Amino acid sequence: MKLTDFRVLTFDCYGTLIDWESGIHTALLPLLRKAGLTPSRDAVLETFAKHESAQEAETPSMVYSELLATVHRRLAKEWQTTVSEQDHRLFGASVPQWPAFPDSAAALQYLKQYYKLVILSNVDRESFKGSNKRLGVIFDAVYTAQDIGSYKPNPANFRYMLDHLAKLGHAKDAILHTAQSLFHDHAPAKQFGLACAWIDRRHDQGGWGATMPPPDGARYDFRFTSMADMVTTHQAELRK
Repeated sequence: MKLTDFRVLTFDCYGTLIDWESGIHTALLPLLRKAGLTPSRDAVLETFAKHESAQEAETPSMVYSELLATVHRRLAKEWQTTVSEQDHRLFGASVPQWPAFPDSAAALQYLKQYYKLVILSNVDRESFKGSNKRLGVIFDAVYTAQDIGSYKPNPANFRYMLDHLAKLGHAKDAILHTAQSLFHDHAPAKQFGLACAWIDRRHDQGGWGATMPPPDGARYDFRFTSMADMVTTHQAELRK
């Protein structure tokens, strides 16, 4: 199996192209200061992951900006502090401020020459618009949790994407799903027989950060430590 075997790259966005861990941690600092807490960055991210995944399962149709505000309320309760509704809403609206990884825009611009580029993301449409500005490409399709009415790892999200791509003429064997999260993306993608590329952004860190631990047996076909690493591999394939 080679990268050049595929015609469509479907991407998770947050954690893969957008550095959501830095964005989340920065946006949570005011709440941590109010609570008088100084946990490690990974401890903060792991607590966020616990509440975010639970809220997504409980309210699958809630728009992501509202869901983040609800997660902020849950975190304030766990950390035994009180802030204003405006503070909760500000966290919910923080997605457009989350930075892109330094290699994302250039990698996408390169890959756009060879593939259709598609987003499948646990986000709302308005929040993604802000992130898209940081990524510097026009995606060929964007499928959000708001469009689908559920959040990954729900299989419905992958079924929706595959059905819509099939209508555009893209067969499953032409698609490579590209993502950081083994929990949100690779485990459900493999249920549908999709080829997968793991962008292992946390390769030099322990734990799972802002995602829940993956289920046993989560699999992938390629592993890259960055989007730049993926581009380098593609370029090497073309030279052969």
